[in-house]
Amino acid sequence: MHYDVFNGDADGICALVQLRLTNPCEARLITGAKRDISLLKQVDGKEGDSVTVLDVSLDKNRDALTRLLNKRVHIHYVDHHFAGEIPQSALLTTNINTTANVCTSLLVNQELSNRYIEWAITGCYGDNLLKTADALGKKTQLSEENRTIYKTLGTYLNYNGYGASLDDLHFHPGALFKTASRYHTPQDFIQGDVENFQKLEAGYRDDFACTESLAAHYQDRNSKVVILPDAPWARRISGVYGNDLANQSPELAHAVLTEKANGNYLVSVRAPLNNKTGADEICGQFPTGGGRKAAAGINDLDNAELNKFITTFSNFYR
Repeated sequence: MHYDVFNGDADGICALVQLRLTNPCEARLITGAKRDISLLKQVDGKEGDSVTVLDVSLDKNRDALTRLLNKRVHIHYVDHHFAGEIPQSALLTTNINTTANVCTSLLVNQELSNRYIEWAITGCYGDNLLKTADALGKKTQLSEENRTIYKTLGTYLNYNGYGASLDDLHFHPGALFKTASRYHTPQDFIQGDVENFQKLEAGYRDDFACTESLAAHYQDRNSKVVILPDAPWARRISGVYGNDLANQSPELAHAVLTEKANGNYLVSVRAPLNNKTGADEICGQFPTGGGRKAAAGINDLDNAELNKFITTFSNFYR
């Protein structure tokens, strides 16, 4: 049996679309909301099975990875998050690059020699690697109109991945992948699945409109913190709202905190676009924190540590 394990955001979906358009296969899909990254533990593999893992941290899946390798399962691992020490095994093939301007869709595109580069560009846009995506689009001679369309789709796919659970999402990421993988280009997907695209667009616009009256909880010359309420729209919009704030003020670091039912916070950190570093270091200082240099998060920041987080966050970028 083969398993496809992938992050439920734009990057994870677009990476897997490229792979399965190139090499179709019957696979059990394992994915979830964007923050659900400990996915490999759901694979109950046996000797002779194989697994493709996309866009989830090896470090956060180390125990499950070791268990599967000990069972003689073949694993292909592609990612751009912090990995830590990579196990040495003839059964494990890795393509891991934590450079700030790289995403998993781009790494898969390189493996496939640009075969489905337009899906890679969409994944880059979804991961807010706008300059990388624009440069790749121009090199591929995509029109400005198409680049804008792909940026929109990438944003919507990424938006759909955010939520406390799958119940918050408009579409299950596995269902979105299955639909997208029927189309060789993002343009074909948008034109061929108009109803679902319009549902994503309407949801995004409605949720984003709720942010218009928000004020900063904390702000200084180098950083800004915004707190969202415990509501489905807030959980869905938190990540792309953080990206939007970063794009509007590339000199600032941004933290978007969403209140949780237990009184704690879900945290999304965006390093300044002019200095894509430190997000993973900041979040890694707190339990349930992790990510990459440019963007990271904390799944459950204790309410009692709110001021400590703000101090740590603001001090890092002084």
